[in-house]
Amino acid sequence: MEANTGTAPHTPLAGRATPPRALATEAVHAGRDDLAELGLHAPPIDLSTTYPSRDSRAEAARIDAFAADGVVDDGPPVYGRLGNPTVARFETALARLEGTESAVAFASGMAALTAVLLVRGSARLRHVVAVRPLYGCSDHLLTAGLVGTEVTWVDPEGIADAIRPDTGLVMVESPANPTLAELDLAGIARVCGTVPLLADNTFATPVLQRPVESGARLVLHSATKYLGGHGDVLGGVIACDEEFARGLRQVRFATGGVLHPLAGYLLLRGLSTLPVRVRAASATAAELARRLAADPRVDRVHYPRLGGAMVAFEVRGDPHEVIAGVRLVTPAVSLGSVDSLIQHPASISHRVVDAADRRASGVSDRLLRMSCGLEDVEDLWHDLDRALGPVPVPGAVSAPPAGAARRRAAAPGRTAAANRPASRPGGR
Repeated sequence: MEANTGTAPHTPLAGRATPPRALATEAVHAGRDDLAELGLHAPPIDLSTTYPSRDSRAEAARIDAFAADGVVDDGPPVYGRLGNPTVARFETALARLEGTESAVAFASGMAALTAVLLVRGSARLRHVVAVRPLYGCSDHLLTAGLVGTEVTWVDPEGIADAIRPDTGLVMVESPANPTLAELDLAGIARVCGTVPLLADNTFATPVLQRPVESGARLVLHSATKYLGGHGDVLGGVIACDEEFARGLRQVRFATGGVLHPLAGYLLLRGLSTLPVRVRAASATAAELARRLAADPRVDRVHYPRLGGAMVAFEVRGDPHEVIAGVRLVTPAVSLGSVDSLIQHPASISHRVVDAADRRASGVSDRLLRMSCGLEDVEDLWHDLDRALGPVPVPGAVSAPPAGAARRRAAAPGRTAAANRPASRPGGR
């Protein structure tokens, strides 16, 4: 349990001057700078839901201040829905990595996005301008108007013309899920004017880009992905300026979408290895993208110039056969874990998006999205090579379906050599 040190739940290291440090150093130390003074090495986990106080008058004044403008002072914690010291350490660390004043954590990435929409809606700014593709559930939340929003979908060039007096937000994702399309964030920020730009930075992470440096006001993460990094924690976070953070905390308190303290602890732990994991997985993804681009069984490969650990590719055969054929790669939704995952967006992550809209934004029915983990690249390629099926013979009328190699491999009397393609892209 974390001792009550008299620090604010959302800024556990308030007032502490920190000299400029490299991102790798911040990832290890941000949110933990006071541990040595507390006589601790690992961050403590505070599981308290409530905190004792004998000064009810002071508590009333603090609640009034929070209700008025979202201010959480430097006094002791009050209640778990207002803030938690362990979660606050993660928020402090993520804000440092993204280069923002503050960060507000939620129970999931979708809870974080919902809170942003509610903050803008409370100011009667319910109109959103957005660029596809976005994560499928983000798209659905905006399109369905479940929290009172109205959305106008545009190409990046149409953002300025789509902004109205009641526009409260411009939302983009770059690299985009799942096509990995990249946008000019600085150019978009310029045309947004005073309308806040929200950039979903889940795929890139602050290791590869910090959207606030390009003019974004809000940075969204599904913390479930790379920030946690091990597929064992659900969370979301918005990195932003303190003014906007105050509204987000009020929504979080009112709606209850809080991050559990244990999740906050796991996310803080995940940040410490974030740069190492992202860079290692990115090297693997770049190599797999190179080999896939040279593979006759693949029509098109999507890999961002920015780099990253995600690669998407459109197969010539049946994508469902590839999903069924992998053995080392895990066929599962989500991404950012230490193990590699592959999924078919049109069936899962973007299934809730209208089929015509999905295809128009580049999410074809043959597109597969792969999140590269920390396995050896040769082992991953061997698994993909097998799942993609036999290499088509030049001049053949039609290539066998993607699952044919697996069916032949199961037939009696066939050897591994008989089923192996004559050559592999990249000479491997």
